[in-house]
This record gives sequence, C-alpha cells and structure tokens, in this order.
Amino acid sequence: MTFQTIDGKKISAELRAAIKKQTDGRISRGLSKPGLAVILVGENPASEVYVRNKCNACEEVGFYSLSKTFPYGVTEEELLNLIDDLNNNSAINGILVQLPLPEHINEERIIEAIDPLKDVDGFHPYNIGRLALRMPVLRSCTPKGIMTLLKSTGLALEGKEAVVIGASNIVGRPVSLELLMARCTVTTCHSRTVDLEAHVKRADIIIAAVGIPSFVKGDWVKPGAVVIDVGINRLESGKLVGDVDYETASKKASWITPVPGGVGPMTIASLLENTLQAAELQSS
Repeated sequence: MTFQTIDGKKISAELRAAIKKQTDGRISRGLSKPGLAVILVGENPASEVYVRNKCNACEEVGFYSLSKTFPYGVTEEELLNLIDDLNNNSAINGILVQLPLPEHINEERIIEAIDPLKDVDGFHPYNIGRLALRMPVLRSCTPKGIMTLLKSTGLALEGKEAVVIGASNIVGRPVSLELLMARCTVTTCHSRTVDLEAHVKRADIIIAAVGIPSFVKGDWVKPGAVVIDVGINRLESGKLVGDVDYETASKKASWITPVPGGVGPMTIASLLENTLQAAELQSS
C-alpha cells in the first residue's frame, strides 16, 4: 500500500497565514492585537525553546506577546498573583503556563486560576467540560491540531473506529472527546489495557500519545488505517522518533504523520488560533 504523509509543517504554515490575515483585518477595524502571555518556571532548556518558539510565532502573525520567567523556587502565591493580574489585563487575551511545574506548586490550582476565556491551552475544567458536552469554546491545542490534520486528509470520520493510546489530560482524554464529537467510535487505551495489540489492529484511526519510542508496532496497523503519532522521543543517537514504528507502519497505513514535522507544528498553530478566538470573544 502506498501511504501519504500528513504534512504538519505545510498545514500549520497555511493556518498561520490565515491567522495573520484575520489579525490584520482585526487591526484594520481598530481593534487591538491579540495578546498572549507565557509563564515559564525554572531553567528547563526544552521548555525555554518551546516558549521562545511560541513568542516567535506570535510575532510572525502580528500578535503581542509577553513572556514571564520565574526561578524554580517561585511560590504558588506569586504565580497566582501574576495570573490574577493577567486575567485583568485587557491587552492579554490568552494565558499559557508552560508545564510541567515544580512539585511544590499545585498545577490544578494554577490552571483553574486562569480565566476560562483566556485559557488558550484549553486545560481549564470549564473548557474540558464544554468539550465533553459538545459545546467547545477554547479547545486543547494538540487535540485540536490533530483534528485539523485528520480533516486535511478529506476522509469522512463519522462511524470510524478510533483507538487512542494514552489517557493524559493534555492529549489522550481531550482527543477522545474530539473524536466522539466527530462521531467516531472511540476506544481509549492506557497502561492497564489488556491486549492492546488487538485494539490497535481493528482501528481505522490510531492516535499514539504515550511517550515511548516505537511503542506501537507497525504490524499492529490495520491496512489503510490513518496513523497520528503524537510522540516525540530523542534516542541516545540524538535522532527524534515517534511512538509508532514508522518504517513498518508506513507500509500499511493510508495516511501517517512524520516525526518530527507532523503533530508538533500544529500545537503552536492551534495555540495561535485559540488566542485569536479568545481575542474575538473578549472583544464581543
């Protein structure tokens, strides 16, 4: 079977161009630039790169961005005070706290302190609850990006058997809700799932989000299935690989995302999309 690559770089570039056009139109109507505040705690090199990429992306599409960095020892109260200030700052439409946070800080309390209409990560219980009720407002970025990638294939999703491997609050659970909203039949698998291989083998759509290199074996993939690989793992050699055995899986899949260049670029593009949406909601 000849597979087709779902090119996240290309699709995200098209989405960013559309966001820039909408932003220019917003400014021409006399409205303010969408504003995004990113909060980083500690000196994690990977997180620093993510934050820098997000700020650069904001500049590219004409957004205002604000980056706040705190030392590892910052108190929970200091973060809550900053979030309260940002909630009341009309120049800031979206607030993102780079995760994970240090163990002495309660992540749930921090996320719940963000105004739900400025929760551009889509992690607030209000936004997850709205998604569960099929009335989404701001949707989790990576799952939203995954749905954009699936839409790009032109395949009808309704009635398809979808298997999600991973049940995290960031990807697995919300993407399962997204797929349900698209009227797929959804199975969410996790570390306690019995006979994972059997579940994957019947899937028309496979979403792999476990963070383990080549965890999903290529021979598990049903011929013609669509494979979305969320994982990005660095091997000792320095090579980046996904959660799916790409070499074997690509011989059986109809569509598959590469790693890197698949889901990753869509997460930031979806964040920009959410920030613009938040700005429009707050303007109205």
